[in-house]
Amino acid sequence: MLPTLRSDNLVVATGVYGSITKGDLVIFQHQGIDKIKRVENIRVKEFYVLGDNPSSSSDSRNFGWLPLDIIKAKVIWPKTKQ
Repeated sequence: MLPTLRSDNLVVATGVYGSITKGDLVIFQHQGIDKIKRVENIRVKEFYVLGDNPSSSSDSRNFGWLPLDIIKAKVIWPKTKQ
């Protein structure tokens, strides 16, 4: 998530009790790895994510739409809306 987050940054996240909206950072597991990405689009039961550094990000451009139920948490700090 460079340049927004570096590997040594601390983030605070909460379980998903409310809605996920475009621009939110979410934590989800994909292929056994926890990832943090920015929600680009949402449709019924699916979400599409992009990394903030498109030239070196593995995101929905590579693996497509993902089911909403794999979201583990929503990042609440630092506030990083774009």
